[in-house]
Amino acid sequence: MQGFLNLNKPFGITSHDCVARVRRLLRLKRVGHGGTLDPAATGVLPIALGKATRLLQYLQSDKAYQATIRLGLTTNTDDLQGEILTSQAVTGLSLEEVKAALKQFEGKIQQVPPNYSAIQVQGKRLYDLARAGETIEVSARPVEVYKIEILDWRTGEFPELDVAIACGPGTYIRSIARDLGAALQTGGTLAALIRTASCGLSLSNSLTFEELEKQLQEGSFNPIPPAAALSHLKPIILSTTDTKAWCQGKRIPLTNVPPEYSTEEVLRIDREDKHFLGIGRLLYSDPDLLLIPQMVFEAM
Repeated sequence: MQGFLNLNKPFGITSHDCVARVRRLLRLKRVGHGGTLDPAATGVLPIALGKATRLLQYLQSDKAYQATIRLGLTTNTDDLQGEILTSQAVTGLSLEEVKAALKQFEGKIQQVPPNYSAIQVQGKRLYDLARAGETIEVSARPVEVYKIEILDWRTGEFPELDVAIACGPGTYIRSIARDLGAALQTGGTLAALIRTASCGLSLSNSLTFEELEKQLQEGSFNPIPPAAALSHLKPIILSTTDTKAWCQGKRIPLTNVPPEYSTEEVLRIDREDKHFLGIGRLLYSDPDLLLIPQMVFEAM
């Protein structure tokens, strides 16, 4: 079995726990995930099965979320699972003020990750250092937030804001919640998080564990084929002769390559019948244009 599973991760378990459970259900040793979700977060968790674990690095990197931000609270984890650091009733705050403050978090921004995160510093995870009581100054990192859309606004002692966020890799929604609260001088923390899209997979097409188990019992489960998961990559279609050379790891001279293809791109290599063969790059070696294997997915 090889390909991808679009798992709808449940609340309260780690991404590592999800991988272990999928490994047991499918009786498969090689299983990996494409992007950690916190235990309190739910939604799309891309799971690679079998040899497809080698393809995780080539999946789309953009993500989308629906988040609830609670104002008036700060915690040591920047979400409701942490210890409350400050709590103050919020009065007189308008939605227009919130909208104005949110604008600073769109575009290319510098963001400080939460102290409780999987980022490594000095060879250790930040959450391990934080749990050990060590305070580490983490430098801001560049991330990109494509769009923030307000979905709902609920007033009260601790107002809540529902937002949809589309962003690039490495973006922490907990940090946006924390920093929005700081900008409004109210404090803020993440109250709920659903990942609605990741690695080209969407929540609407995801499977819960219960649905996965039912499909396995019925014999109807089919992994997402590698070619479908990598449909965002530009393709190179190989002839039968070139397919044999490719599967042997050889460099292949090419003609009639579209002019928009560049040597900087990762390319999807397919057989004439659209069967996925692997990942390659172009190399200009005068007078030839060569296809260089980056990863041969299947050998003959």
